[in-house]
Amino acid sequence: MLGTGEPPQCEEKGPGGEEVPISPGGDEECRENGDGVHDAALEEEEEAKPEEECNASGSADSPSGGQHLGLEFTQNPQMLTGSCTEYSSLPENYLKGCKWAPDGSCILTNSADNVLRVYNLPPEIYSYNWDLLPEMSPVLRMAEGDTVYDYCWYPKMNSLDPDTCFLASSSRDNPVHIWDAFYGQVRASFRPYNHLDELTAAHSLCFSPDGTQLYCGFDKTVRIFYTERPGRDCEERPTVVKKQGQSGIISCFGFSPCQSVYACGSYSRCAGLYSCQDGTLLALLPTRHHGGLTHLLFSPDGNYLYTGGRKDSEILCWDLREPGKVVFSLKRNVATNQRIYFDLDLSGKYLLSGDTEGVVSVWDTQTAPPDGNEELLQPQLRFQAHWDCTNGISIHPFMPLLASSSGQRQFPWPGDSEGESASDGEGGEAAASPQEMRQDNALSLWWAGPLGPAPEGGEEPNAAAVEA
Repeated sequence: MLGTGEPPQCEEKGPGGEEVPISPGGDEECRENGDGVHDAALEEEEEAKPEEECNASGSADSPSGGQHLGLEFTQNPQMLTGSCTEYSSLPENYLKGCKWAPDGSCILTNSADNVLRVYNLPPEIYSYNWDLLPEMSPVLRMAEGDTVYDYCWYPKMNSLDPDTCFLASSSRDNPVHIWDAFYGQVRASFRPYNHLDELTAAHSLCFSPDGTQLYCGFDKTVRIFYTERPGRDCEERPTVVKKQGQSGIISCFGFSPCQSVYACGSYSRCAGLYSCQDGTLLALLPTRHHGGLTHLLFSPDGNYLYTGGRKDSEILCWDLREPGKVVFSLKRNVATNQRIYFDLDLSGKYLLSGDTEGVVSVWDTQTAPPDGNEELLQPQLRFQAHWDCTNGISIHPFMPLLASSSGQRQFPWPGDSEGESASDGEGGEAAASPQEMRQDNALSLWWAGPLGPAPEGGEEPNAAAVEA
């Protein structure tokens, strides 16, 4: 079995209708990844979502406003627990991001060993028994055959309905895999082929908001597969027609929450807006980034698009009502080609991002002048989350919880060789020690809301403040 925990044995059907082998088990087993202690919260959240999904104002006093999450950034978030030993068995097994499940029941991570891991949310979180929190261990491990390019949850995932519990991943020289989030087994595959009829890997993945389609990014091309029909049949949408359009590898996707529009970012340093119906190019945003785009997000009201790139120190906020207009920029330190994620809370008020120095910055996007000239927006809070690159940050769907991931590829210091360290141990240690101190390959869970019953002092590490 791939999982370290006992996965529930539930009757499953894949997207194509194929049945997955089952073992005897009751309804209780089907609730493991859902952590039944918060089933009521999930049901309330599902009932509230239709009214909250498309709020035009996006303001803090809207039904989906900041008070719904209870996020508070008047002080540093408190670290609760995490997972570190899981990534220490292999050298340089750094993480490559983390993503909360759409129902908030578990966290998905990617790492340099090409293994996708699923962690359940510790039940002690709900009772504020934070002094009893053990180190987190994954309940599932899903091993890809080569470097994982991208991964994403099915947007309608609900741990109370096992049929919806799956995720997609793409890796080098492999088809797109659909993984069962209960068993850790491949449910189905989507096989993209190039013009030579050779299997080609997708560089980016994103489900459509209703979950019926899976968008895959390639060089100057988007291919769309239907979730219920695994195989090689797909719709192909070139992003360059008659030498006009968006060139480069499509590296990231985002869907507008209120319009039938999706955005594509590419390694050609620009973003394009397209119609979901037929893929018509609606707008091509100016090339403002210094590196290829690695991540983009729509604001909850659909009026703004946030874009970030590799080796680029800016996150740009674009006003889509005036395509091409940058409302403000957010500074972060990104000195590598690594994908550094950022995230917005449900109201669109807070934007969070890590950087290559391990610092997480929190910006209040509503403090920007609504009609002022483009300006640099200063962070409301900065804190040292990790001692190495903080590449992943993900905000829980309905609780004041943050997940962060860290690590990056380390390069040996000049002169740090086996011969030198063997003959001159003191010199070798001196050369290697700064590098080893920077290594911090971990998943961390943070509380960013009002404190309940205070945890015992000294039990949990606190985030170090960073002066803006």
